[in-house]
Amino acid sequence: MAVEELESPPSLATMYPRALTGALTELPRKLPGLRRGGEPELPDLELAVHDVEIDREHLAHYDHVCGFRVRDELPPTYLHMVAFPLQMKIMTDGSFPFPVMGLVHIENRIEQKRWISAGETLDFKVRTDNLRDHDRGLAFDLVADASAGGEPVWHSESTYLRRQGGGGGSSSDSDKKSEPPEPHAFWKVPDDIGRRYASVSGDINPIHMHSLSAKLFGFPSAIAHGMWLKARCLAALEGELPAALRVEVAFKLPLLLPSKVAFADWPADGGRDFAVHDARSGKPHLTGQVRPAMTDRT
Repeated sequence: MAVEELESPPSLATMYPRALTGALTELPRKLPGLRRGGEPELPDLELAVHDVEIDREHLAHYDHVCGFRVRDELPPTYLHMVAFPLQMKIMTDGSFPFPVMGLVHIENRIEQKRWISAGETLDFKVRTDNLRDHDRGLAFDLVADASAGGEPVWHSESTYLRRQGGGGGSSSDSDKKSEPPEPHAFWKVPDDIGRRYASVSGDINPIHMHSLSAKLFGFPSAIAHGMWLKARCLAALEGELPAALRVEVAFKLPLLLPSKVAFADWPADGGRDFAVHDARSGKPHLTGQVRPAMTDRT
């Protein structure tokens, strides 16, 4: 695998115009990223960036937007702020086989080995992996790893869906009727949360920014970022989170803005399961689980 060393995380502001151009033109992809016969192939590329320092002001801003307490330990989702620009750089590379706009983030898994302090210097690696069939098209993973002093401390896998055809007979959980769990809290999600999260994450995808731009991509209004919703759930569970953990979520129906949602959590298998549903209809937006993780020292 080719490894490209970067001096610093790239700027998302320089990559979204390229992604938008691809979405608006939808021109057929040429040979890069395609196997013989036209089958898609993920790029054989890993991006690496070293000696990343955490900006405490930025961390505090993230904590406020997502609902975490302001403290020196990083929320488990915070390092996605560093990994995502690297992921976007791969997805806007000429060797990547799919247009970025239109990809659907359907799952995210994070494993944290221990609490990570804002005072630590971190190294990151990001790559693609595991292109596979999905009942709605093709799925693949964006894999990110962070280490401190050569010690692995954080691992993330984001699964994206490239829809193909008419979707077929879906077996997606989001289409299955089920009774939502008894809510423990109701959250009013304001119509500007997409812009507020974009201000800290750099993820300025038009579907999150304003109802007018979201309508260009088929949504009746702007939708919340999936990783904001995951972070908001972990903020609600902050007092329950162990230092070493695994937290997995599946993103279900888009959370249209503004909305009122119901949050529930319950004990399961030594950890907690949680879910977010529409407060009125009960339709699911997110399901997840957090579990203690084994460490190399245990």
